[in-house]
Amino acid sequence: MLQPGSAAPEIEIADSATGNFTLSEARKRGAVMVVFFKVSCPTCQFTMPFLERLASGRNGDAPQLIAISQDNAADTGKFRQRFGLSFPMLIDPGPSYAASKAYGITHVPSVFLVEADGLISLSFDGFEKRGLEELARRFGAKIFSFCDFVPAHRPG
Repeated sequence: MLQPGSAAPEIEIADSATGNFTLSEARKRGAVMVVFFKVSCPTCQFTMPFLERLASGRNGDAPQLIAISQDNAADTGKFRQRFGLSFPMLIDPGPSYAASKAYGITHVPSVFLVEADGLISLSFDGFEKRGLEELARRFGAKIFSFCDFVPAHRPG
């Protein structure tokens, strides 16, 4: 898994809804949070609603959030609907999983914050409360409420 300080590899994925997505184009609008996931992953299912809170409850210059599924479009669409997710979801087509391999993904979810300059400033895998709280502080969002009893870490 790529670590903070690493240059983020380019991601280029064809998307039927928006055309081609490229990370370099997205970075022109500011920081981009890239999240790799699988629909069958229990930790992904647990984490994604908190990421939705970050995406929808932000203030100021929050990063764009792009989720990259390692599953097919139909299953990814069902996942999106089931969890009420509004951020873009792209498909990393198998069997090559080129984007996932470029980022050294071994576990999902894997989260990367890619700054406008192309460097990764934050990365973690699984559910990491501290990492999510850092994102929330930086981007003025509230992810956890007083009644959310969440673990410090949950492996993916």
